[in-house]
Amino acid sequence: MRVCRFLQSKRTAWLIICLTFILGLSIRSQAQTESGSLPDTAAIRKSLDLIGLPFTSSEIIQMQRGIADQKRSYQQLRNTSIPNQWIPAIGFNPIPPGYKIPEFPLTPDWPKFENFKRPTSDSDLAFLTIPELAQLISTRQITSTELTKIYLRRIKQYKDTLMCVVTITEDLALKQAAKADQEISSGKYRGMLHGIPYGVKDLMSVPGYPTTWGAMPYKDQQLEETANVVNKLTEAGAVLVAKLTSGALAMGDVWFGGTTRNPWNLKRGSSGSSAGPASATAAGLVAFAVGTETLGSIVSPSTRCGVTGLRTTFGRVGRSGTMALSWSMDKVGPICRNSLDCAIVLNAIRGLDPFDPATTNTGFGFKPVQSLIGLKIGYLKTLFDQNQQSRKSDSAALEVFRQMGAELIPVALPDQFPVQAMRIILSAEAAAAFDELTLSNRDSLLNAQSDYDWPNTFRTARLIPAVEYIQANRIREQLIIETNKIMQGFDFIITPSFVGNQLTLTNLTGHPCLVLPDGFDKDGNPISICLIANLYREDILCEAGYFYQEKTVFFRKKPSLFSR
Repeated sequence: MRVCRFLQSKRTAWLIICLTFILGLSIRSQAQTESGSLPDTAAIRKSLDLIGLPFTSSEIIQMQRGIADQKRSYQQLRNTSIPNQWIPAIGFNPIPPGYKIPEFPLTPDWPKFENFKRPTSDSDLAFLTIPELAQLISTRQITSTELTKIYLRRIKQYKDTLMCVVTITEDLALKQAAKADQEISSGKYRGMLHGIPYGVKDLMSVPGYPTTWGAMPYKDQQLEETANVVNKLTEAGAVLVAKLTSGALAMGDVWFGGTTRNPWNLKRGSSGSSAGPASATAAGLVAFAVGTETLGSIVSPSTRCGVTGLRTTFGRVGRSGTMALSWSMDKVGPICRNSLDCAIVLNAIRGLDPFDPATTNTGFGFKPVQSLIGLKIGYLKTLFDQNQQSRKSDSAALEVFRQMGAELIPVALPDQFPVQAMRIILSAEAAAAFDELTLSNRDSLLNAQSDYDWPNTFRTARLIPAVEYIQANRIREQLIIETNKIMQGFDFIITPSFVGNQLTLTNLTGHPCLVLPDGFDKDGNPISICLIANLYREDILCEAGYFYQEKTVFFRKKPSLFSR
């Protein structure tokens, strides 16, 4: 009897074990059916090794179903078409806690050029500043149509040499010039940009013309949206004569048509990615141009081509209708002959953009200064000491500032943060902006295919964890706070253009930067210094920059091949 009971209980136990096992298989099978096949634990471990996370075996097993669920979510997201112009629901704000946005007078106080007379040659005319051209137009010494035709002739003459023009907008330009002439003759003068020919980087859309983004996959793309910047310049009466080259998808000076050339040395590229705006302005093909910067794309080509560039405060200028690369780092700014020109253009294009939530309606002021006495001006001494290649020109530039009344105070920007590591913010946002290009394999159509060009960068960025992206932005906020603590002790800071981390750092913090030509290297190539100011204080940069440029007149130098 006892033996029978023992056998019966043993059979019951085995039955329970078998049923439990079958039920477990059923639940596991159901989970796999709901989420798809579970990822292999070895594959998960390898992925974690790639990003440096040592999770335990039991933790990895527990992760399997969640990862399968995430993979299904990813596929659903990828099935949704996301145009480049869609803005993320998360936004970047460069304003630190407690920072007071400056107030400005209602109108800038521009210097007068009342006695300026028309030069005898068209080539001299092409290199004039905006106020000089404005004086000629407003006094009817030249019409906008005449001036526009001069620039159009120069564009046609030199565009193949410089490879700096994607599209000549001749029909539009002549219509806008004729309208400007009619308005001016009837007494409706809009201001100093009225009738002035300009070009835009071909990241900015203009209906009726291609917007190529410099990249082969988009060379025939036409967008019906008019870029905010183009709208504002049209309202100011300016005349669009050309869409100018950008390095493919805002990197470098290589676009689908070739390499944009430097007017000072045709064996060199113009740098990028605002390659065309800098090259065309330097060669006198346009009176001014508009470019963009995410991580040096105004500073670098302005330096290489010997022109004056203004990287504006993040959110100063609306970006709707302009290709998005990094929603938290992209900035629009002018590339011009001198600082006064930059101030005039900024005053026209700044302000709210209803389709760019990063923009503000902050004002702008300008008044000519005759001394820098009373201003507190810092300089990044350690970086100047390291900058041996242009040490002589840099020292001469600093001495000019001292002669202008500046007391230069050594200062350093924060160095306790992993600034270069935070570039993953740009990589992740750029990969998201061009996810469709990567997934469709059309990235193979881009000219540049090295390890650090966009196609591989976009692919590599897919392995940046979302957590690390958020952590980088948390560190970025502290970088902003600490940088502003230093910056608010100065009216502006002078720095070499490319030494150290300052270029990456100030692009991450959203601070404005003015690029000033300060001479030439031993090979005759232009070099520059930069002025960096507090948020929204482009007025101080342009005032001091204009004063410096009137003392040094490097901005009057012309590349010899294009001065005829």
